[in-house]
Amino acid sequence: MQCKIKKLRIMNKIMRYLGIIVILLGAAVLMMYYFGMFNSNSALVTAGIMMVVGTIAHVILNKIFLED
Repeated sequence: MQCKIKKLRIMNKIMRYLGIIVILLGAAVLMMYYFGMFNSNSALVTAGIMMVVGTIAHVILNKIFLED
């Protein structure tokens, strides 16, 4: 039983950083666009959407999974 509780606490800590991970993935898409791996505006739109969704997710998930 304690193992399940410990895993649940670890997952809650990981969930708090999910928004930051999405923001960093958006920044990685922007870097790939900058260095010429993508040549269309869809990469810019994708990166922008990922950054906005990541910011919103970060705020919401930090309110849900507050550390006690």
